[in-house]
Amino acid sequence: MSVKINSKYLENYSLEFAKKVCDQYFSSKKYMTGAELVKLTPSKQVNFFVIKSLFEAWQEELEKLKSNPYFDYRDNNVHLALQEFMNVLSRSIKIDKENFEPLLVEAVGFSIVLALDPLNFFRGEFDKVGDSGINTFLKENKKYYRWHESLVTSLIDRAGISQNVDAYKNALQQNFEQQKDTLSTAESLLEELKQVLYLDSEILFERIERKSEEASVSPSLAKSAREREAEEVSELAEDSDEVMKFEEEVSKEVSLSQEEATPSTAATSFKSVDPKKAIDPLQAWAKFESEQYSIMKGTISELSESVGINQRFMFTKELFDGNPDLMKHALKSIDQCDSFMEAIQLVNERYVGELNWDKNSEPVEEFLQLIFRKFDQKV
Repeated sequence: MSVKINSKYLENYSLEFAKKVCDQYFSSKKYMTGAELVKLTPSKQVNFFVIKSLFEAWQEELEKLKSNPYFDYRDNNVHLALQEFMNVLSRSIKIDKENFEPLLVEAVGFSIVLALDPLNFFRGEFDKVGDSGINTFLKENKKYYRWHESLVTSLIDRAGISQNVDAYKNALQQNFEQQKDTLSTAESLLEELKQVLYLDSEILFERIERKSEEASVSPSLAKSAREREAEEVSELAEDSDEVMKFEEEVSKEVSLSQEEATPSTAATSFKSVDPKKAIDPLQAWAKFESEQYSIMKGTISELSESVGINQRFMFTKELFDGNPDLMKHALKSIDQCDSFMEAIQLVNERYVGELNWDKNSEPVEEFLQLIFRKFDQKV
């Protein structure tokens, strides 16, 4: 099943597939909801990869919340409140076309890669997790793998596997060698996508190893269409259950995140900053003091109330990863600082490294100008 994928064709196909599905769906509806995700396309794998992306997005938001140094997210009352908050979210999935279409593009691409090259796909999943939590990751994510899932489900809680990436990759390789003659072929799996948009296998598979390619499409190894149809019927009730379990699964994932949280100080809650990328507060102060901004020093009372609409848009997009709430929190945190030096130290610790700011970029310089105008004292 070793194949070379035509990445350009894969990208274009994913874009066209997502556009066709979204144009059809959103022509009569304004928002995508959770219940409709499971049955959106003929491919359950595509549908569940979209759901997987939503859960990952929730986890990222949760991690951002937990990085806040002013609150104890291990407190039981906070933990319960977060659970309830996430339960409400799970019942209120509502995505417009602009935000949904990129999720679908990604899900289609991942699904095709999984069909063509499951070994490298799952290796990539392991690499993303790292040594510390592959077993937990597989427990949480096994429900999202509808193709070739047998390669990884047997790895969960298996005795004798060291908790590191290489050990899991070796075990995965062993599973693949044992199961490769019984795995569904890529062609049989991708028939589901062809129901939406024709997929040219001759272009998608770059011919590197012709013999291996011919072996992979042998009729004796492929599941018949009738067998797959029977599986579709038997899984229909299961899919409905998945929708009903949305709330439960979110609660479990929040609980797991809270249980795995470890004590940390405000300083260790964020990525350390490369000194070369860090903003030098003395240099920044001296620069603004020598320019026309010197007369504006200390003219802003509250940053959170003084940023214009255009600046808010720019800062949110360029500096705060498209998250307006994160920007609002940053402004309020800076407002609580007593000096320019303290404010820049906070920015370095929480945002420059965490969000990979370019200290020489125009958005960063404009943001620093506002901070300069907030304080009349350097230290």
